[in-house]
Amino acid sequence: MLILPGLINAHDHLQFALYPRLGGAHYQDYVEWGKDIQQRHATTIAQQHRLPKSVRLWWGALRNLVCGVTTVSHHDAQSPEFERIDFPVRVLQRFGWAHSIALGGDLRRAWLATPRGGPFIVHACEGVSKEASDELLALDRQGLLDSSTVLVHGLALDDERLAVLQARQASLILCPSSNEYLFGRLPANRLFYQGEKVALGSDSPLTSAGDLLDEVRFAMLRCAVPAERAYAMVTDTPRSILRLENGEGSIQVGGVADLIGIRDTGSDILDRLGTLSSDDVELVMLGGCVQLASDELYRRLPMVSTRGLESLRIGGSIRWLRAPVAEMVRSAEAVMGFGKLLLGGRPIELP
Repeated sequence: MLILPGLINAHDHLQFALYPRLGGAHYQDYVEWGKDIQQRHATTIAQQHRLPKSVRLWWGALRNLVCGVTTVSHHDAQSPEFERIDFPVRVLQRFGWAHSIALGGDLRRAWLATPRGGPFIVHACEGVSKEASDELLALDRQGLLDSSTVLVHGLALDDERLAVLQARQASLILCPSSNEYLFGRLPANRLFYQGEKVALGSDSPLTSAGDLLDEVRFAMLRCAVPAERAYAMVTDTPRSILRLENGEGSIQVGGVADLIGIRDTGSDILDRLGTLSSDDVELVMLGGCVQLASDELYRRLPMVSTRGLESLRIGGSIRWLRAPVAEMVRSAEAVMGFGKLLLGGRPIELP
């Protein structure tokens, strides 16, 4: 096996993991999209909300776990589920957040409530409209743009606004597949080259191409991001942006021991990154504990490592996961129907 550090997903909405992509056109901004899906897909949204949010959050954790993500920045209110010792992934705890200028309420109050030394994360410039473009300057006028500020999306950033972002030393999280799906536009190439200030996020299946590894491949193939930079955008860079302090996204003595394993073909990770998918992730460890194993690897592990793992068929692969999988499937199928479950767009079922 080739052993790598657990990946860091800098932007997700965990409660939406079982959704299909929603929308029917290219929009001007996130506000227009939100209004459209509330009307066009009201039945789907109502059905999803019949499943308890705690269960939906667990599905969001598994969507990340199966592609090798061990640390997630969840862009929403915190949940007691995240503090459970058996929750499948680490979820960022020490941060401040607001949804956006249009939908986020009192942003200054949220900014002031950010723990000292933690990041303040907000959707901004998500779209192609003038209103989306002006959000960066609006944040700056309110004094909410500094080295702790992390903008999500930034699609509408032009050269003038990018210069302001850089002058304030703010960070950026890009979700290019969501941008293309919603707005028919990719982030400008210059946005990927902000040094230690730009990371990748998977966003949710409502709009994204799949999971974080799908997003990495998308960034490399559609946005011409070099492998070395793409790899940094899901390891070292988000660790810096999100102010993580325990060695997440790296392998080091005294670190958190969050590790993933893929089959060793003799090529290094940078050569393989552009083709890597969740099917290649055969082992995930969180704090030294096995959280995921492929069917083949499961049979080779000692019993102490396999106790508590349950199997799930994801697409064409079986994965053993440290989660109450059978109970989660039954709960979801009771709401959405037998054989109709999708996790990040991939069909799932009990083997």
